[in-house]
Amino acid sequence: MADERQAELYQTQISLTEWLEKIKHKDAEALRKEDNDKRERLQVLKDIIGLPYDKQVKFEATDLRDRTPRFVKYEKEHGNELCALRLIPKDHSLPKLRMRGKTVAKVYDWFLEQSVDSNKYRAEYIPHAEVSDWSTIFIVNKHGMQGEIIPGGHYQLTQGFFDSVKPIVFSFDFKDWRLSRDNPEAKKHLKSIARHIFVKDAAKRTLIRRDLRGDFASGYLTGYWETVSSKEFGLWFVDYSRVLGEMYGDIQITPAVQKPGRVSGLSGSSGKAKGPVKIVQADKIGQGFPDGGVLVCEVTTPNYVPLMQKAAAIVTDQGGILSHAAIVARELKKPCIVGTGNATKVLKNGQIVSVDANKGVVTF
Repeated sequence: MADERQAELYQTQISLTEWLEKIKHKDAEALRKEDNDKRERLQVLKDIIGLPYDKQVKFEATDLRDRTPRFVKYEKEHGNELCALRLIPKDHSLPKLRMRGKTVAKVYDWFLEQSVDSNKYRAEYIPHAEVSDWSTIFIVNKHGMQGEIIPGGHYQLTQGFFDSVKPIVFSFDFKDWRLSRDNPEAKKHLKSIARHIFVKDAAKRTLIRRDLRGDFASGYLTGYWETVSSKEFGLWFVDYSRVLGEMYGDIQITPAVQKPGRVSGLSGSSGKAKGPVKIVQADKIGQGFPDGGVLVCEVTTPNYVPLMQKAAAIVTDQGGILSHAAIVARELKKPCIVGTGNATKVLKNGQIVSVDANKGVVTF
């Protein structure tokens, strides 16, 4: 994908909470609160088990607006450092706003452009690594640890747009590791991540249960996780969600090798369906969609939600197994195959196809 197209797609993306709100999911509000408070939970885990995370510097949004002495001091000392700025609402019904990859000084200009009531927001400055070595997104449940790992930024996994290399799907059943393609460095990195969330000490497990309502499987802390690693900062855990962990407490992901000679990809949501292909480009979303059609597109964005709701199945060129769009397809209970690489080129409008999302294969 061209860099310009990649940037265009990134701008269409929203948080998982906003995705779930679009489909009126019952857990959307709980997930919004969980997302807003994730670094408070990560700090608890740092205190109990030493979990490394991207620790934030906290302000009231009014500190930025009024340029209080504490904020001016912070900006003076860190103005040239790259950061992410999150504006987190005190009222969870308000939207969260964020900007990443600018310096502390430059991101202040972005803050001034936001039309928000500063009295209703708090602000978090989070350190930002310009280059990430590895990123992961995974679930830990009774079946084990399972997800994806990729070189580079973790946005590739949450949004499903890959800069150059596709992610490696992995699973660990608390005994053996399985990766969709052999990569010793990736496996070594995954093992180091697993060691951080394995809590052998019974007293520490008791504290985590008491303070976070955390749960464990074979000694590993269950939930939804995201991590990034860089030479600059080392390994950081950047998300820990109990709500998503509970939503996917039964999910089981099996790494599979894509098969040549047909449209094949990864299972974003299991199930089978049959129907006529409808290829929908991003600028043609509003031109109608047949009930029971198989939605085929480059990648699903929030604008595709009405079509996803009508579709018998969803097949995309890009996307990952735990990307936000795949999670939404799972919640809609629609068979979904992601990361085919060529569905929009190989399949034809009106062609009757069978979608087996359990195996990640489209036949015609």
